[in-house]
Amino acid sequence: LLTLNVLTAATSVLIPVQCEYYALQGMTELFKTIREVQKNLNANLKIEGALLTMYDSRLSLCKQVADEVRDNLSDTVFQAMIPRNVKLSEAPSHGKPAILYDVQSSGAQAYMKLAEEILNKGKYVTSHSRAKGGQTAHKYLYLSAHEPQGKSNTGSRRYAPG
Repeated sequence: LLTLNVLTAATSVLIPVQCEYYALQGMTELFKTIREVQKNLNANLKIEGALLTMYDSRLSLCKQVADEVRDNLSDTVFQAMIPRNVKLSEAPSHGKPAILYDVQSSGAQAYMKLAEEILNKGKYVTSHSRAKGGQTAHKYLYLSAHEPQGKSNTGSRRYAPG
């Protein structure tokens, strides 16, 4: 019921896909649900894209799942892939998002690449991936995340650490 309510209220959905076998089955069920919501409850619901997560290039299963997702969803799969990364796992236990916990980690860098990719779709910035003051979106996200609380230029979208 919660999933239906969220999809009914949403304008778009980003689908994380863990690079594991059972994720493919779950993705099939999720797409059925999304199609039903689009048909009956929210015709404007858009699939923003699928995001491959917990990717480990050393594992053939991860490569197979990534290939399968790309074969079936082609241009709706984000280029950015979130790797399996210890720093991503540790960040929540320290009460911080990954880019504040360790901005140099491969996981945090992958999430910033994802943000840049979403921004490049033209939703929030103009062409050439430029944000406020001519900064690239990647740099803008990094700087915004490191601003003192209450000094954000990003309005209500900024992260406010608890």
